[in-house]
Amino acid sequence: MSGKVLALSGGVGGAKLAFGLSQCVAADQLCIVANTGDDFSHLGVAICPDLDTVMYTLAGLANAVQGWGLEGESWQLMSALDRLGGETWFRLGDRDMATHLRRTALLAEGLSLERVTASLCRALSVEQTLLPMSDDPVRTQVHTTQGWLAFQDYFVRQQCAPQIDAIRFQGIDSATAAQGFRQALVDPALSAIVICPSNPFVSVDPILALPDVREALIGHAAPVIAVSPIIAGAALKGPAAKMMAALAMPVCASAVAAYYGDLLDGFVIDNADSSERSAIEALGLPVLQVNTIMRSTEAKIALAADCLEFAASLS
Repeated sequence: MSGKVLALSGGVGGAKLAFGLSQCVAADQLCIVANTGDDFSHLGVAICPDLDTVMYTLAGLANAVQGWGLEGESWQLMSALDRLGGETWFRLGDRDMATHLRRTALLAEGLSLERVTASLCRALSVEQTLLPMSDDPVRTQVHTTQGWLAFQDYFVRQQCAPQIDAIRFQGIDSATAAQGFRQALVDPALSAIVICPSNPFVSVDPILALPDVREALIGHAAPVIAVSPIIAGAALKGPAAKMMAALAMPVCASAVAAYYGDLLDGFVIDNADSSERSAIEALGLPVLQVNTIMRSTEAKIALAADCLEFAASLS
């Protein structure tokens, strides 16, 4: 399709579709905005899990099996840290740690997270524009029987075991969208906005919750489409399905479409969810039903092409 494409992404699932889009759209026509609500400081370094997952995927360096981290990673740092009694619940590979060290150093020099991300992308030969949703710290927290927990504590350290009943984004009211993101939101050359198959609550919502972002997306002439992260009542990766159940929502694609509400102009579901189609269309949303499982390079590119064709049909 002609025109620029803006993609909103979380981690693994979003990164896969972002890669597919990168193979269908010229590098200077694609802008990917990644969630930074998962970011945190650990072992003295600044860690941006979703940004790094997208960056490594676009660079062709991501671990293809687990979807995050680097292919061929080594773990000597974690082994040595474990021997010394240090915290190893959030595993950082040896080469991955270099990314966090470099990011932390550049941030300490006064560079914004947007500029730091651009520098890291250049170093890894990523030609597409990858942006953090904000340069300001926003931290996702979940409320459980243990009280409020930082997202990585809940997700990684406790393996999503605690029951949740609420989610909040600390710092969201004082945060603003990153400069490049603000520019993309008003770019008249934008022809499609794609919400990747990422967790609606902790990957996409932090982006949408930034002041004026949701309104800008709704007000832009470009169609906004979302790819369901729920397939046949389950999430392929991450806690989206568990969160839906905990928040008393049906665990199905149509519930995700309803959750996004008036933001969307179209919704993409997997072939396994054909029975969901009529419920989504009843919301007033056109539906594209295709294969959305991206286990190969070809599948990532095919889904990206399908999404772009769908968006073009809605223009």
